[in-house]
Amino acid sequence: MTSPLEVEGGGPSVVADDEKDPKKGSGAAQLVGRSPGRLMWIRYKRDRAGVISAYVVGFFFLLGLLSPLISKLYGKNPYTVYADERPELFDSAGVPVQPNGGISGEFWFGLEPGNGYDVFTKLIYGIRTSLMISIAVTITVVLTGILLGVAAGYLGGKADFFISRVIDFLLAFPSQLFFIASMPVVVSLFVSPRDETPTYVRVVALIAVQWFLGWMSLARILRGTSLSLREREFIEAARVSGASPWRIIRKEILPNVVTPLLVQSTYLLPNFVTIEAGLSFLGVGIVEPTPDWGQMFAKASTELVLQNDITYMFFPGVSMIIFVVAFNLLGDSVRDAFDPKTAR
Repeated sequence: MTSPLEVEGGGPSVVADDEKDPKKGSGAAQLVGRSPGRLMWIRYKRDRAGVISAYVVGFFFLLGLLSPLISKLYGKNPYTVYADERPELFDSAGVPVQPNGGISGEFWFGLEPGNGYDVFTKLIYGIRTSLMISIAVTITVVLTGILLGVAAGYLGGKADFFISRVIDFLLAFPSQLFFIASMPVVVSLFVSPRDETPTYVRVVALIAVQWFLGWMSLARILRGTSLSLREREFIEAARVSGASPWRIIRKEILPNVVTPLLVQSTYLLPNFVTIEAGLSFLGVGIVEPTPDWGQMFAKASTELVLQNDITYMFFPGVSMIIFVVAFNLLGDSVRDAFDPKTAR
């Protein structure tokens, strides 16, 4: 029987796998599709300020993560009171005898006037403490913002009305005054005022207080985004196909709110770092002997330090400025990478 391929005009010509298609030129360009994430990454890599900021932020996180190892290699820790261990390094007022706080090859950033803590190890452990608290607050705020903001935007009706009124009510609170006034109250719920407060209780109180008045702005943004998404065709198609609200939120809404979520998170974390440092500076956050960024600012503002070692403020001050500026620049770069139409 004759094959159809052997009959003249019996069908289209067939090209073997190892033969070149005559319709394709040897120099034809191959078009490769790129996902939105790939395009975002390409735009981000072109932003030199954003890349440098990412390295700086990563350095601070690495410094905090590896602070115990760095302290061990350095040979000192932030808890040793050198005013008692080595009194020859201090005068009668507790001020380091050598200039600039006793900066030397042995003590890289000098010694703290008064107790004589090593400034370098106290700084890196202080960065660790502040970042851990701020990361925990950011995670709880993001989870709460996603849960309430997306639910309010998609469900609408009574759920949207109730959540929106709660957001409006909490936004009316003066946040800074609330942080200061509520910290002692929250701590007293766990520990009697007559007893010494453990560090973990202060950490839990700092996270709870900042979370309570920190999630509303993110929830509002996600609510607005979800409101616009729920009227889109793909959401209607999922609803008509019988998908449950939870599945629509999880599969359709959440992947489309990643952009505002990621951008806002890069602004939230440095904001919580400064809030935590401010509370410790005012004496309602972390207290000695636990190292903390804000606690170092409080020590630098004392009369003993201001009159005898002005360089003590330099190291925590410059490090916090660099961290906050780098994180804000990183947030701007992430925003521009996701939405190239925005202008700084």
